[in-house]
Amino acid sequence: MRANRMKPAPICHPEWSATGRQLLAGLLLAASLAAGTSSAFAAESVLNKKAPEGMRPELSGGSLDLASFRGKVVLLDFWATWCASCLVEMPSFTQWQRQFGSQGLQIIGISMDDSPSLARRAYTKFKLNYPVAMGDEKLGELYGGVLGLPLTYLIDRKGIIRARFQGETDPKTIEKQFKALLAEPGAR
Repeated sequence: MRANRMKPAPICHPEWSATGRQLLAGLLLAASLAAGTSSAFAAESVLNKKAPEGMRPELSGGSLDLASFRGKVVLLDFWATWCASCLVEMPSFTQWQRQFGSQGLQIIGISMDDSPSLARRAYTKFKLNYPVAMGDEKLGELYGGVLGLPLTYLIDRKGIIRARFQGETDPKTIEKQFKALLAEPGAR
């Protein structure tokens, strides 16, 4: 017996005129461009500018202040426990902290979870060797808006945001860029 398969509904009815289909396609394109433009502008607005500073509650109970890491190359990672791509990146970050920490790299995690207990469990499970602070919408806005996770920034030794990675990114791409920042003349 053959299974009865339903065909997916077309975006527009096949009897629509070519003009109607073109109009719909144009509207969809305009809507996607408008959405992309506003978020791209927010994201681009922080590049090559001083990274926002301030105290954040750290999972260990203390406070984390980005200004205290001046002189180091900082990889600032916004993540959450419900974000599978975020969890995939964590072992690389732990390895990099161990391998390049003595050269001036500092990984900092910013958990966007609602509960610190969720972030603490992930911290323990993944044996993170770098500080993790709790983030919120206000902190996200300072960095141009956190509209998706993971979101990673590279900040140079002078505190300037030099790169932004949205979504799961090939670790080799991130590593290449932070190594370039570590090697900049006069960096040490």
